[in-house]
Amino acid sequence: MLKYKIATLLFLLLPILGWGQNEFPKDTSFSVYSAGKKIEKDFPQASPVKEIVSSEFLSLPNQVYRIRPNRKLRMDVFLPNRDCGQKRPVVMMIHGGGWRSGNKSHLVPMAQQLAADGYVTASVEYRLSIEAIYPAAIYDLKEAIRFLKHNSDLYGIDTTKIAVLGCSSGATLASFMAATAGIKKFDDPESVYSNYSSRVQALVNVDGVVDYTDPNESRKITNPNKPSAASLFFGVTYQENPKLWEEASPINYVDENMPATLYINSALPRFHAGRDSLFHILDRNKTYHEVHTIENTPHPFWLFHPWFEEAHGCILNFLNTVFRCDRS
Repeated sequence: MLKYKIATLLFLLLPILGWGQNEFPKDTSFSVYSAGKKIEKDFPQASPVKEIVSSEFLSLPNQVYRIRPNRKLRMDVFLPNRDCGQKRPVVMMIHGGGWRSGNKSHLVPMAQQLAADGYVTASVEYRLSIEAIYPAAIYDLKEAIRFLKHNSDLYGIDTTKIAVLGCSSGATLASFMAATAGIKKFDDPESVYSNYSSRVQALVNVDGVVDYTDPNESRKITNPNKPSAASLFFGVTYQENPKLWEEASPINYVDENMPATLYINSALPRFHAGRDSLFHILDRNKTYHEVHTIENTPHPFWLFHPWFEEAHGCILNFLNTVFRCDRS
Protein backbone atom coordinates (compact mmCIF):
# COMPACT_ATOMS: atom_id res chain seq x y z
CA MET A 1 0.00 0.00 0.00
CA LEU A 2 2.91 2.38 0.82
CA LYS A 3 4.43 1.67 -2.59
CA TYR A 4 1.12 2.56 -4.23
CA LYS A 5 0.84 5.84 -2.29
CA ILE A 6 4.40 6.87 -3.15
CA ALA A 7 3.84 6.10 -6.83
CA THR A 8 0.61 8.12 -6.77
CA LEU A 9 2.36 11.13 -5.23
CA LEU A 10 5.15 10.97 -7.79
CA PHE A 11 2.67 10.75 -10.64
CA LEU A 12 0.83 13.78 -9.30
CA LEU A 13 3.94 15.81 -10.06
CA LEU A 14 4.13 14.82 -13.72
CA PRO A 15 1.57 17.31 -15.03
CA ILE A 16 3.30 20.06 -13.04
CA LEU A 17 6.81 19.17 -14.15
CA GLY A 18 5.69 18.84 -17.75
CA TRP A 19 3.31 21.79 -17.68
CA GLY A 20 2.96 23.75 -20.91
CA GLN A 21 0.34 25.48 -22.96
CA ASN A 22 -1.31 23.42 -25.65
CA GLU A 23 -1.28 25.24 -28.98
CA PHE A 24 -4.33 24.12 -30.93
CA PRO A 25 -7.58 25.66 -32.19
CA LYS A 26 -10.60 25.55 -29.90
CA ASP A 27 -14.34 25.88 -30.37
CA THR A 28 -16.03 27.01 -27.16
CA SER A 29 -19.55 27.25 -28.59
CA PHE A 30 -20.82 24.35 -26.47
CA SER A 31 -20.57 24.80 -22.73
CA VAL A 32 -22.70 24.12 -19.68
CA TYR A 33 -23.60 27.81 -19.68
CA SER A 34 -24.62 27.90 -23.36
CA ALA A 35 -26.59 24.68 -22.96
CA GLY A 36 -28.37 26.14 -19.95
CA LYS A 37 -29.30 29.31 -21.81
CA LYS A 38 -30.68 27.24 -24.68
CA ILE A 39 -33.02 25.19 -22.48
CA GLU A 40 -33.99 27.75 -19.81
CA LYS A 41 -37.24 28.81 -21.50
CA ASP A 42 -38.65 25.25 -21.68
CA PHE A 43 -36.97 23.97 -18.51
CA PRO A 44 -36.77 26.86 -16.01
CA GLN A 45 -36.17 24.34 -13.21
CA ALA A 46 -32.81 23.26 -14.66
CA SER A 47 -29.66 24.17 -12.74
CA PRO A 48 -26.07 23.21 -13.66
CA VAL A 49 -24.40 20.34 -11.84
CA LYS A 50 -21.37 21.53 -9.88
CA GLU A 51 -18.12 19.79 -9.08
CA ILE A 52 -18.07 17.96 -5.75
CA VAL A 53 -15.83 18.80 -2.80
CA SER A 54 -15.39 15.59 -0.82
CA SER A 55 -12.83 13.57 1.11
CA GLU A 56 -14.30 10.40 -0.40
CA PHE A 57 -12.07 10.55 -3.48
CA LEU A 58 -8.60 11.69 -4.50
CA SER A 59 -8.35 14.01 -7.54
CA LEU A 60 -5.49 13.67 -10.02
CA PRO A 61 -6.14 16.41 -12.60
CA ASN A 62 -4.56 16.76 -16.03
CA GLN A 63 -2.75 13.45 -16.21
CA VAL A 64 -0.91 13.42 -19.56
CA TYR A 65 -1.77 10.23 -21.44
CA ARG A 66 -0.39 11.10 -24.88
CA ILE A 67 2.02 13.66 -26.27
CA ARG A 68 1.49 14.68 -29.88
CA PRO A 69 3.21 17.42 -31.88
CA ASN A 70 2.54 20.71 -30.05
CA ARG A 71 -0.11 18.92 -28.00
CA LYS A 72 -0.53 17.12 -24.71
CA LEU A 73 -3.68 15.07 -24.24
CA ARG A 74 -4.87 14.86 -20.66
CA MET A 75 -7.39 13.16 -18.42
CA ASP A 76 -8.72 13.94 -14.95
CA VAL A 77 -8.52 10.83 -12.78
CA PHE A 78 -10.46 10.27 -9.55
CA LEU A 79 -9.64 7.52 -7.06
CA PRO A 80 -11.89 6.32 -4.24
CA ASN A 81 -10.23 7.41 -1.01
CA ARG A 82 -10.64 4.17 0.88
CA ASP A 83 -8.82 0.87 0.70
CA CYS A 84 -11.02 -2.06 -0.25
CA GLY A 85 -8.10 -4.51 -0.48
CA GLN A 86 -8.46 -5.08 -4.21
CA LYS A 87 -8.26 -3.31 -7.53
CA ARG A 88 -11.38 -1.53 -8.72
CA PRO A 89 -13.35 -1.18 -11.95
CA VAL A 90 -12.68 1.97 -13.95
CA VAL A 91 -15.09 4.16 -15.92
CA MET A 92 -13.55 6.26 -18.71
CA MET A 93 -15.77 9.20 -19.69
CA ILE A 94 -16.03 11.00 -23.04
CA HIS A 95 -17.66 14.44 -23.21
CA GLY A 96 -20.01 15.66 -25.92
CA GLY A 97 -20.18 18.83 -27.98
CA GLY A 98 -20.82 17.75 -31.56
CA TRP A 99 -17.33 16.25 -32.01
CA ARG A 100 -16.10 19.86 -32.26
CA SER A 101 -16.65 21.63 -28.94
CA GLY A 102 -16.97 20.82 -25.23
CA ASN A 103 -14.26 19.68 -22.84
CA LYS A 104 -13.49 17.08 -20.19
CA SER A 105 -14.65 19.30 -17.32
CA HIS A 106 -18.26 18.67 -18.35
CA LEU A 107 -18.17 15.11 -17.00
CA VAL A 108 -16.09 15.79 -13.90
CA PRO A 109 -19.15 15.94 -11.56
CA MET A 110 -20.30 12.50 -12.75
CA ALA A 111 -16.75 11.17 -12.51
CA GLN A 112 -16.48 12.50 -8.95
CA GLN A 113 -19.82 11.02 -7.94
CA LEU A 114 -18.92 7.58 -9.26
CA ALA A 115 -15.53 7.80 -7.55
CA ALA A 116 -17.36 8.49 -4.30
CA ASP A 117 -19.39 5.36 -5.09
CA GLY A 118 -16.18 3.31 -5.27
CA TYR A 119 -15.17 3.37 -8.95
CA VAL A 120 -11.95 4.69 -10.42
CA THR A 121 -12.98 7.26 -13.01
CA ALA A 122 -11.28 9.27 -15.74
CA SER A 123 -12.72 12.18 -17.74
CA VAL A 124 -10.73 12.38 -20.97
CA GLU A 125 -9.93 15.06 -23.52
CA TYR A 126 -9.39 14.18 -27.16
CA ARG A 127 -8.78 15.98 -30.44
CA LEU A 128 -11.96 17.58 -31.74
CA SER A 129 -12.81 18.16 -35.38
CA ILE A 130 -11.62 21.77 -35.36
CA GLU A 131 -8.15 20.36 -34.63
CA ALA A 132 -8.16 17.00 -36.43
CA ILE A 133 -10.95 15.16 -38.24
CA TYR A 134 -11.95 11.48 -38.03
CA PRO A 135 -10.33 9.11 -37.07
CA ALA A 136 -8.11 11.25 -34.80
CA ALA A 137 -10.58 11.15 -31.88
CA ILE A 138 -10.80 7.36 -32.14
CA TYR A 139 -7.01 7.06 -32.04
CA ASP A 140 -6.85 9.26 -28.94
CA LEU A 141 -9.59 7.52 -26.99
CA LYS A 142 -8.34 4.01 -27.66
CA GLU A 143 -4.91 5.19 -26.58
CA ALA A 144 -6.48 6.53 -23.36
CA ILE A 145 -7.88 3.08 -22.57
CA ARG A 146 -4.46 1.56 -23.17
CA PHE A 147 -2.86 4.20 -20.94
CA LEU A 148 -5.20 3.27 -18.09
CA LYS A 149 -4.36 -0.40 -18.53
CA HIS A 150 -0.63 0.38 -18.61
CA ASN A 151 -1.00 2.29 -15.33
CA SER A 152 -3.39 -0.14 -13.67
CA ASP A 153 -1.10 -0.66 -10.68
CA LEU A 154 -0.67 3.06 -10.15
CA TYR A 155 -4.39 3.80 -10.24
CA GLY A 156 -5.54 0.53 -8.67
CA ILE A 157 -7.54 -0.58 -11.73
CA ASP A 158 -8.93 -4.04 -12.41
CA THR A 159 -8.25 -4.31 -16.14
CA THR A 160 -10.93 -6.97 -16.54
CA LYS A 161 -13.59 -4.45 -15.45
CA ILE A 162 -13.40 -1.41 -17.69
CA ALA A 163 -16.40 0.66 -18.76
CA VAL A 164 -16.48 3.45 -21.31
CA LEU A 165 -19.15 6.11 -20.89
CA GLY A 166 -19.97 8.83 -23.39
CA CYS A 167 -22.55 11.59 -23.69
CA SER A 168 -24.06 12.77 -26.99
CA SER A 169 -21.27 12.82 -29.61
CA GLY A 170 -19.04 11.30 -26.92
CA ALA A 171 -21.54 8.45 -26.64
CA THR A 172 -21.18 7.75 -30.35
CA LEU A 173 -17.40 7.60 -29.91
CA ALA A 174 -17.73 5.39 -26.83
CA SER A 175 -20.03 3.02 -28.75
CA PHE A 176 -17.56 2.88 -31.63
CA MET A 177 -14.73 2.02 -29.24
CA ALA A 178 -16.77 -0.72 -27.61
CA ALA A 179 -17.75 -2.24 -30.95
CA THR A 180 -14.36 -2.10 -32.71
CA ALA A 181 -11.91 -3.44 -30.12
CA GLY A 182 -9.43 -5.68 -31.89
CA ILE A 183 -9.90 -4.09 -35.32
CA LYS A 184 -6.39 -2.85 -36.13
CA LYS A 185 -7.63 -0.38 -38.73
CA PHE A 186 -8.91 1.86 -35.95
CA ASP A 187 -5.80 1.74 -33.77
CA ASP A 188 -3.34 4.62 -33.73
CA PRO A 189 -0.47 3.47 -35.98
CA GLU A 190 1.88 5.35 -33.64
CA SER A 191 0.41 3.97 -30.42
CA VAL A 192 2.70 4.17 -27.40
CA TYR A 193 0.87 1.33 -25.65
CA SER A 194 0.21 -1.01 -28.56
CA ASN A 195 0.88 -4.08 -26.42
CA TYR A 196 -2.42 -3.43 -24.61
CA SER A 197 -5.88 -4.12 -25.99
CA SER A 198 -8.47 -1.34 -26.19
CA ARG A 199 -11.24 -3.80 -25.28
CA VAL A 200 -13.73 -2.79 -22.60
CA GLN A 201 -16.30 -4.81 -20.68
CA ALA A 202 -19.17 -2.31 -20.46
CA LEU A 203 -20.61 0.59 -22.46
CA VAL A 204 -22.77 3.46 -21.24
CA ASN A 205 -24.31 5.46 -24.10
CA VAL A 206 -26.00 8.64 -22.91
CA ASP A 207 -28.16 9.96 -25.77
CA GLY A 208 -25.75 9.29 -28.60
CA VAL A 209 -26.45 8.06 -32.13
CA VAL A 210 -24.90 4.77 -33.22
CA ASP A 211 -25.67 5.12 -36.94
CA TYR A 212 -24.41 8.22 -38.74
CA THR A 213 -26.26 7.16 -41.89
CA ASP A 214 -29.67 7.38 -40.22
CA PRO A 215 -31.66 10.21 -41.90
CA ASN A 216 -31.83 12.05 -38.58
CA GLU A 217 -28.08 12.53 -38.86
CA SER A 218 -27.11 12.08 -42.50
CA ARG A 219 -29.86 14.03 -44.24
CA LYS A 220 -29.87 17.23 -42.26
CA ILE A 221 -30.27 20.26 -44.49
CA THR A 222 -26.73 21.28 -45.31
CA ASN A 223 -25.99 24.97 -45.58
CA PRO A 224 -22.48 25.39 -47.04
CA ASN A 225 -21.96 28.18 -44.52
CA LYS A 226 -23.21 26.05 -41.64
CA PRO A 227 -22.36 22.36 -42.14
CA SER A 228 -23.64 19.74 -39.71
CA ALA A 229 -21.49 18.64 -36.79
CA ALA A 230 -20.96 15.22 -38.37
CA SER A 231 -19.93 16.78 -41.69
CA LEU A 232 -17.28 18.78 -39.85
CA PHE A 233 -16.17 15.64 -37.99
CA PHE A 234 -15.64 13.74 -41.25
CA GLY A 235 -14.58 16.65 -43.41
CA VAL A 236 -17.23 15.65 -45.98
CA THR A 237 -21.01 15.40 -46.14
CA TYR A 238 -22.83 12.09 -46.32
CA GLN A 239 -23.72 12.75 -49.93
CA GLU A 240 -20.05 13.34 -50.77
CA ASN A 241 -18.73 10.19 -49.10
CA PRO A 242 -21.41 7.84 -47.72
CA LYS A 243 -18.89 5.01 -47.28
CA LEU A 244 -16.91 7.03 -44.75
CA TRP A 245 -20.03 7.70 -42.71
CA GLU A 246 -20.88 4.00 -42.85
CA GLU A 247 -17.35 3.07 -41.79
CA ALA A 248 -17.58 5.25 -38.68
CA SER A 249 -21.03 4.03 -37.58
CA PRO A 250 -20.77 1.81 -34.48
CA ILE A 251 -23.83 -0.22 -35.52
CA ASN A 252 -21.86 -1.81 -38.37
CA TYR A 253 -19.45 -3.53 -35.97
CA VAL A 254 -21.79 -4.81 -33.27
CA ASP A 255 -21.51 -8.59 -32.89
CA GLU A 256 -21.19 -11.27 -30.23
CA ASN A 257 -18.15 -9.47 -28.79
CA MET A 258 -20.09 -6.31 -27.92
CA PRO A 259 -19.88 -5.64 -24.17
CA ALA A 260 -22.81 -5.18 -21.80
CA THR A 261 -24.57 -1.97 -22.78
CA LEU A 262 -26.63 0.71 -21.07
CA TYR A 263 -28.49 3.26 -23.19
CA ILE A 264 -29.89 6.33 -21.39
CA ASN A 265 -32.21 8.44 -23.56
CA SER A 266 -33.51 11.97 -23.44
CA ALA A 267 -37.06 12.57 -24.60
CA LEU A 268 -35.79 13.50 -28.10
CA PRO A 269 -35.95 10.54 -30.54
CA ARG A 270 -33.47 11.97 -33.06
CA PHE A 271 -30.62 11.25 -30.66
CA HIS A 272 -31.48 7.55 -30.67
CA ALA A 273 -30.51 6.88 -34.29
CA GLY A 274 -29.58 3.21 -34.65
CA ARG A 275 -30.54 2.32 -31.08
CA ASP A 276 -33.27 -0.18 -31.94
CA SER A 277 -31.05 -1.96 -34.46
CA LEU A 278 -28.36 -2.15 -31.78
CA PHE A 279 -30.77 -3.76 -29.32
CA HIS A 280 -31.89 -6.26 -31.95
CA ILE A 281 -28.29 -7.45 -32.39
CA LEU A 282 -27.68 -7.54 -28.64
CA ASP A 283 -30.84 -9.60 -28.17
CA ARG A 284 -29.78 -12.01 -30.90
CA ASN A 285 -26.39 -12.51 -29.23
CA LYS A 286 -27.87 -12.64 -25.72
CA THR A 287 -25.73 -9.69 -24.62
CA TYR A 288 -26.84 -8.01 -21.42
CA HIS A 289 -28.32 -4.56 -22.02
CA GLU A 290 -30.60 -1.98 -20.47
CA VAL A 291 -32.41 1.08 -21.75
CA HIS A 292 -33.78 3.95 -19.69
CA THR A 293 -35.62 6.97 -21.04
CA ILE A 294 -35.72 10.00 -18.75
CA GLU A 295 -38.98 11.66 -19.62
CA ASN A 296 -39.48 15.36 -20.32
CA THR A 297 -35.79 16.08 -20.75
CA PRO A 298 -33.68 18.25 -23.05
CA HIS A 299 -30.77 16.63 -24.84
CA PRO A 300 -27.96 17.63 -22.40
CA PHE A 301 -29.91 16.45 -19.34
CA TRP A 302 -26.84 14.87 -17.68
CA LEU A 303 -25.35 18.35 -17.12
CA PHE A 304 -28.28 19.59 -15.05
CA HIS A 305 -30.39 19.00 -11.99
CA PRO A 306 -32.99 17.58 -11.57
CA TRP A 307 -32.02 14.90 -14.13
CA PHE A 308 -28.43 14.27 -13.06
CA GLU A 309 -29.54 12.22 -10.08
CA GLU A 310 -31.67 9.84 -12.15
CA ALA A 311 -28.94 9.44 -14.76
CA HIS A 312 -26.37 8.73 -12.06
CA GLY A 313 -28.65 6.17 -10.45
CA CYS A 314 -29.14 4.33 -13.77
CA ILE A 315 -25.40 4.28 -14.42
CA LEU A 316 -24.47 3.12 -10.93
CA ASN A 317 -27.06 0.32 -10.90
CA PHE A 318 -25.87 -0.87 -14.31
CA LEU A 319 -22.20 -0.88 -13.30
CA ASN A 320 -22.97 -2.67 -10.04
CA THR A 321 -24.92 -5.32 -11.97
CA VAL A 322 -22.31 -5.87 -14.67
CA PHE A 323 -19.20 -5.85 -12.47
CA ARG A 324 -20.66 -7.55 -9.40
CA CYS A 325 -18.01 -6.43 -6.97
CA ASP A 326 -17.69 -4.92 -3.51
CA ARG A 327 -16.39 -1.35 -3.83
CA SER A 328 -16.71 -0.46 -0.16
